[in-house]
Amino acid sequence: MDSLVEAYYRVNPLVKQQLSSFNNFLDLGLQGVVDRVGRIQTNVEGFELKLGKVRIEQPRYYEVKGGYRQILPNEARLRNLNYASPVFLEMVPVFNGVERPVYSDVFIGEIPVMAKSKLCYLAGMSRDQLIESGEDPDDPGGYFIVNGSERALVSIEDLVPNKLMVTKERTGVVSKIFSTHHGFRARCVVTRNNEGAFIVEFPSAPGGLSLIQVLRVLGMERDSDIVKEFTEDKRIRNDVILNMEIEETKNREEAVDILSRKLSPGQPPEFRLTRMENLLDNYLLPHVGVTKIVRFAKAKYLIKMAERATQIFNREAAPDDKDHYSNKRVKLAGELMEELFRYAFQFLIKDLVYQASRADARGRRLQVHTLIRQDAMGDRIRYAMATGNWIAGQTGVSQLLDRVSYLSTISHLRRIISPLSKKHPHFKARDLHGTTLGKLCPCETPEGPSCSLVKNLAVMAEVSTGVDEEEIVRQLKAYDVKEGAV
Repeated sequence: MDSLVEAYYRVNPLVKQQLSSFNNFLDLGLQGVVDRVGRIQTNVEGFELKLGKVRIEQPRYYEVKGGYRQILPNEARLRNLNYASPVFLEMVPVFNGVERPVYSDVFIGEIPVMAKSKLCYLAGMSRDQLIESGEDPDDPGGYFIVNGSERALVSIEDLVPNKLMVTKERTGVVSKIFSTHHGFRARCVVTRNNEGAFIVEFPSAPGGLSLIQVLRVLGMERDSDIVKEFTEDKRIRNDVILNMEIEETKNREEAVDILSRKLSPGQPPEFRLTRMENLLDNYLLPHVGVTKIVRFAKAKYLIKMAERATQIFNREAAPDDKDHYSNKRVKLAGELMEELFRYAFQFLIKDLVYQASRADARGRRLQVHTLIRQDAMGDRIRYAMATGNWIAGQTGVSQLLDRVSYLSTISHLRRIISPLSKKHPHFKARDLHGTTLGKLCPCETPEGPSCSLVKNLAVMAEVSTGVDEEEIVRQLKAYDVKEGAV
């Protein structure tokens, strides 16, 4: 039995989930962030930058006398250095639509490298080579070295994105979805209150928007168009008729005027209309799409959310369980690094646009390598890694690695934290849920305020990797799969 377990751990190291996640970030995450930007539009007329391939080299360090040379983790620890790799990006300047490639790629900054990942020098070393290099041959890796300190990125447990969940609350039945599109997350809600009225909420929108009004703005002008999209269930039809009777708008023009006034009170009509369209396209269900052509699809999605709320209010279906582990996702080191890189890369773009405007105003020649300030991206990544202050106000994501014992190190690298506040009871979230069996350890959790909000992966648990949702949608459309057929 012992030899079988040993063979399992030789193939599946205890920190495999962190290493594979970071390797996936290097292979796909970095390039994916750059591809979504595509081109950088500057404020200089006729000048833009086309982005290409990302290239990342193995860790190196710049000596004052001697230039760049490779660096091993042990030297980074002893000299209080960063164990980081340089990132190069292909940037082609475009003048009045004509590409003028000069440099193959440009150095844009450094990102910390996980020990024992595919970029790390230790990954390909034998046991004897590790000992010769001053490294612990039994060290699992899976952590970063920032300013000489070993930092572990603690996995975060969160509700699954882009999945509709319906729950009963005091105000009525709430259909909500955390609509996520390329890192942007929007909480979109359709509430059926106890009187039967449907209310829509989404980011940057005022409270109390009626569903019928939003549907009209999205393109369903006539009452017959709206009723046709709902199912023929009696109770659902009753709710629709009730909402139409209490709705103050009678056509799309009135709905657009009233909604635009609510969103931008006291502003001129053109500004109101532009801002309303921007909010509907980018903040309402962005995972469906962020263009005008998907507005009708968004309206149909809102209708499905309302129908689910009515079914659960009338006890025709059971409400969703937020604590069921199929409704949770765990963000590993690779996903956290992708979020941080996306955030830092946006700052690099803003700084590049500013430097281009400044160089043009001074009459200087626009050269890509002089417009890039490497610290614009690298400083933000290092700050987040060194302090643990992540994007969106999260704290404690990057922590000093626990080196009290070997077991405490392994435990720290397999830890999962919940974003819920420790100060509130959260009784249901702290309960031991049956669906965590085999995934999370039921015993290893701290006592006190963090009880059951800080958990650990089970000893033989494996974390599955996600797939590209857009590819699945393309395949379904290619095979002409109709709604409700699967």
